Amino acid sequence: MAKIHVKTPLVELDGDEMTRIIWQLVKEKLILPFLDVTLEYYDLGLEHRDATDDQVTHDAAAAIARHGVGVKCATITPSIAQVGEFKLKKAWPSPNGTLRGALDGTVFRKPIICPNIPTAVRSWKKPIAIGRHAYGDIYNCREHYVPGPGKAELVFTPSGGEPVRITIHDFAGPGVIMGMHNTERSIRSFARACLEYALTEGIDLWFATKDTISKTYHTLFKTVFAEEAAARAAEFKTLGISYRYLLIDDAVAQIVKHEGGILWACMNYDGDVQSDMVAAGFGSLGMMTSVLVSPDGKFEYEAAHGTVSRHYRDHLAGRETSTNSVATIFAWSGALRKRGDLDGTEKVSAFADRIERAVLGCIAGGVMTRDLARIIHNTMDPPRDSWVDTAGFIDVVARRLAG
Repeated sequence: MAKIHVKTPLVELDGDEMTRIIWQLVKEKLILPFLDVTLEYYDLGLEHRDATDDQVTHDAAAAIARHGVGVKCATITPSIAQVGEFKLKKAWPSPNGTLRGALDGTVFRKPIICPNIPTAVRSWKKPIAIGRHAYGDIYNCREHYVPGPGKAELVFTPSGGEPVRITIHDFAGPGVIMGMHNTERSIRSFARACLEYALTEGIDLWFATKDTISKTYHTLFKTVFAEEAAARAAEFKTLGISYRYLLIDDAVAQIVKHEGGILWACMNYDGDVQSDMVAAGFGSLGMMTSVLVSPDGKFEYEAAHGTVSRHYRDHLAGRETSTNSVATIFAWSGALRKRGDLDGTEKVSAFADRIERAVLGCIAGGVMTRDLARIIHNTMDPPRDSWVDTAGFIDVVARRLAG
C-alpha cells in the first residue's frame, strides 16, 4: 500500500521514561509504515535538556510556531531531589510550562470514551473537557526559603513611579515565600479561547476561581471572563448554551453530580489537578487527550498523563509492563488530523480517524491494557488473559490499521 504523503513537516518532541519507550513503538508501528512524513525532531528527554541548558525546549517551541503543529511525548519536570539523582545542572522548569509560555496557549483536555469502559463517576454520561490556563501562576513563580526572622514584602515599581510595598509576612523563624504573576492580556486570551471552544463544540462553559479569598488576583480572572462572556452572549443564546461562574470548591462538588457535556475552564494549577481527576473518573489517566492552542492558531498535542515512572522501573528490571498507550496514540492522531486540516490533505485527516477507530475497536473487542481490565473486572488483579502487555496492545492496533 502506498504511503500517504504529509505535505508539511510535523514537529516531534520526544520525552522521558516509559512514555519514551511507548513513543518509539507508536512511531515505528503506527505512523512511519503508513505515512510519508517529515518529522522535525527535538529530544526533550531530561538528559538532553540538561546538556543543552534547556535550549532544546525553546527551539521546539519556535519550531511549532514555525510549522503550526507539534506532537509531544510526556516529560519529567525534575524536583530538587531529582537534580542529585540525575546529576543535573539545576532543577529545570516544566517543559510544558515553557511551551505554554512561548506559545501563549490554552490547554484543552478531553477524555477518550469507549463504550465498554465504565466511568468511576456514575452520573458522567458525556465528556467533560478541561480548559486550562496555560500561563503564569505557580508554573512560573519565584520562590525563596526564609532562613530566619525577617520581613517579606511584595514590591512593585511602576515605570517612572515610586515603589509600592506590601508586607507579606513578618517571619519570627524559618519559612518559605512565593511570588506569582499573570497578565490581563493572557487572561483575556484564555477567556476568548474557552468561549470559542464552547461555541465550536456547542457545550456549556463553566469557569471557577476562589475570588472570595483572592480578592484581587482571582477577581481579575472572574472580571475578564464576565466581560468576554457578555460580548458573546448572543451567540451562546442562539446555540442554547450558557456561561456560568462558580467558586472552585462549588465547581468540584457539582461536577461529580453532573452528566457532563461541558467545558470546565480552570486556572493553571486547578486545570492541572482537575484534568487528572476527570481522566480517572472516566476510566484511566491513559485515556485523556491534551492540546495546547495558541491565539494565532498553533497546536501542540500530547497525552495528559506523566511519564509512568513505576512502569519504566519495571521495564528496566525486565519485568512485564502493561502501560496504556491510548492517549499517546491519540496525541499523534490529533496532530495528524490538524496537520491534514491545515494543509487541506483529506487523506491525512482520514488516516488520523482510522488510527482512533483501530484503537477503540481493539478495546471494544476486549483487547486492552491492565488498567482498563481492572475497571471492567472491578479488581486490582484482573485475570491475566483479560489484558495484553505494552507492546502487545500496539501490535494489535497495527494489525487492525493494516487490515
